[in-house]
Amino acid sequence: MSQHKIDDVDRLQRINEALIHRVERAMDQQHNAFSLFQTAISLEGQVRQRTDELSATLRRLEISNIELARQKEISEKANLSKTRFLAAASHDVLQPLHAAQLVVSTLADIQDSDQGQRLIGQVERSLDTMHELLQTLLDISRLDAGVVVPNFESVSLRSVVSSLLSDFRPIAEEKGIELRSRTQDLAVWSDRRMLRRVLQNLVSNSIRYTSEGSVLIGTRKRGEKVVIEVIDTGVGIPPDQEEHVFEEFHRGAVAKGSEESMNAGLGLGLAIVKRLVSAMKHSLTLTTQEGRGTRMSLTAPLAARREEVDHPKAKNRLIQASSQLSGARVLLIENEPTVSEAMSGLLVSWGCSPRISGTKTQALRQLEGWSPDLIIADQHLDYGGLGTDTIREVCTRSGRKIPAIVITADPADAVVTSSEEVGAELMHKPIKPAQLRALMHHMLANQESPSAQA
Repeated sequence: MSQHKIDDVDRLQRINEALIHRVERAMDQQHNAFSLFQTAISLEGQVRQRTDELSATLRRLEISNIELARQKEISEKANLSKTRFLAAASHDVLQPLHAAQLVVSTLADIQDSDQGQRLIGQVERSLDTMHELLQTLLDISRLDAGVVVPNFESVSLRSVVSSLLSDFRPIAEEKGIELRSRTQDLAVWSDRRMLRRVLQNLVSNSIRYTSEGSVLIGTRKRGEKVVIEVIDTGVGIPPDQEEHVFEEFHRGAVAKGSEESMNAGLGLGLAIVKRLVSAMKHSLTLTTQEGRGTRMSLTAPLAARREEVDHPKAKNRLIQASSQLSGARVLLIENEPTVSEAMSGLLVSWGCSPRISGTKTQALRQLEGWSPDLIIADQHLDYGGLGTDTIREVCTRSGRKIPAIVITADPADAVVTSSEEVGAELMHKPIKPAQLRALMHHMLANQESPSAQA
């Protein structure tokens, strides 16, 4: 480059600025590359940190799931244990109830006065209600455990409502309120015991929270459905409480110190209703107005109306059946003394000739020079013995098939299977004596005559 060109100051400045700009741009590029490198390192560290945190969270979640599974297993075992305990407790409680019903039936056979018959009828209804309450307690436990299935049948609403009126009318009259019904001749496809328990709780609640006015039980047909309503003129339910009335231990407000507050129960009535309605796949709606009353509407499928067996002709047939039991030899296998005594007295009043045993060994001893026409056996005997096993052994020793009835408070499927295996009829305690009498007559009528079997 020539000297005179270098002496051009302006040009030298421009060249210098260009060079400086190139240098600065190169430095910026290097700086950006370094920044990217630093950013990459930082991101890698963050990814590693988040990965470690996620792994730790997953480990904690796995531990939590294992603990939840363990707690679920414990809960399921507790539920089953509760069910078994209630089954055992119910069996023990049902024994004296069973004996009481047998004694009352015997008393009814020897009671001649109309007033005595009415009192006996009231006692029988009370015993039936007690049995249903105890059985429902067991059923609710089994519902929670998921092991109970409703037994659907055609249920006449008039008979159910009539039973409820009989039970609750004295309580309503004592409070000064009217308990009435407006029912049609309808039947629903439902579980009889569960349905009655639902309506019983609804009526009980209505009476409890009604201080004046009335409680109405009504039925009406709606297409292929039947609506059963329990309507009261009671205190009603506040709007903020409507969602909670079906929860456990929820109780409505009653006047402090009143009889209702002293006998308000545990607040389980509507909680039980909710479970039963759900199990039967019915529907229940609530309509209420605070201070004006409440309407509970239960909707169930319509069913063909079934003739009730508890009418005068049926009773006459049962009385006729009892006369035809005269002279029947019955081997009674029962280890509970009170039940054994009550059952023996009932059989004697029907003209039967019973022999009593409490164990298999005792039952086999009775066969020496004697042969029964019919066997009635409790399922659970002393020393772990079973009624079905005893029936099988008695038939083997006798060399013939003997009609047999197994009576038990055990609802287990295993009892049903065992009874079927030995060809025995199964009845659950507490039994209705009229049903037992009719069954005995039917079974003996289909066998050879006692004299031919002797």
